[in-house]
Amino acid sequence: MTDLVFLLLIFFIIMSLMANNQTPLDLPKAEQNLPTDQTPVEPTVLVLENNNYVVKLGDKESDEVNYTDMEGLITAAVEESGKTKVRIAGHKQADYESVFKVLGLSQFNGWDPVLAYDK
Repeated sequence: MTDLVFLLLIFFIIMSLMANNQTPLDLPKAEQNLPTDQTPVEPTVLVLENNNYVVKLGDKESDEVNYTDMEGLITAAVEESGKTKVRIAGHKQADYESVFKVLGLSQFNGWDPVLAYDK
């Protein structure tokens, strides 16, 4: 019985080496070139070391603001982008409370918060 299994194994190994696995593919050509360096358009809240905030949307960036000013800025940025995903990036020296305030604001408004980090 083991001889038969061994012979079958050898047979399949030899057949797989002899088989031509190249299948021709007819792929479509691109009609236009898309820019590769696209700036993400999701609203981003940066929590700074001094627990102030910066709101970014694409290339636009606000000045350092406190929490109450950030609420209006991020709401306007979410409405302008049309997306409900909000990226939250915090400095490692920022207080947890500052980050959780943005998470709470996202939950209250029904946005999808995404915590970002740098490697």
